[in-house]
Amino acid sequence: MSRPGLIVSKRRVFYWLAVVLIAVLLTAPGTLWASAGTDKLSNNNDEVCDPIADYFLGMEDYPEAIRRHRMVINRNPDNALAHYHLGFAYGMVGRHDQELDQYRDAVDLGMSDWALFLNLGLLYLESERLPEATDVLRLATLLGPDRPETHLNLGLVYERRRMLAPAEQEILLSLRLDGDQPDALNTLGVIYAEEGEYSRAREEWTDLLRTRPAYEPARANLTILDRAERGRVSTSFAHTH
Repeated sequence: MSRPGLIVSKRRVFYWLAVVLIAVLLTAPGTLWASAGTDKLSNNNDEVCDPIADYFLGMEDYPEAIRRHRMVINRNPDNALAHYHLGFAYGMVGRHDQELDQYRDAVDLGMSDWALFLNLGLLYLESERLPEATDVLRLATLLGPDRPETHLNLGLVYERRRMLAPAEQEILLSLRLDGDQPDALNTLGVIYAEEGEYSRAREEWTDLLRTRPAYEPARANLTILDRAERGRVSTSFAHTH
């Protein structure tokens, strides 16, 4: 079973790339890509990446995206956005040491974007480096306060560290921004259960199954809760699919 930090797929950060980049190739690459880049990826107004390299990233052809982004960095080693994109591509093929190196290079070059710090925080979370994940995801929420992903994942790392009060706060903030998040609703139930508030946990999972009857973690958690209340098992609840 995946750990909580994987609830938000890294692909969500780049889901828009394929559509945008096809438009780039068919229209005016420089102007359109500069707009897309500054709106979605970088707080540095002059930071752009290579549209062809990013086309392969958006199409999920990660080996080719890696090859082309390395070429971009060879030409311009100070391109923070290219380092970030290269790190993302490395991560999607399981090369996490290289992923971390490229994210750190992007940070060192001054990139300050919520998506970069979200993915860096997820990487730390996946590798059980929870204090680093906490610091980085806190920064992601400051840079992207209106992004439900940032609050959700900060809530998840708090839950992993049994910091249940701030975990609940962050999950509720995420749901306030986007209420249609079954994983967040399920995690809220987990937090309630871990706080000993079994009735609130049961209510969350029951309501979730009413709208998402195929959502198995909530169904599994209700079964675990029933057994826990009878003293038959310890409370180790399911976080995600």
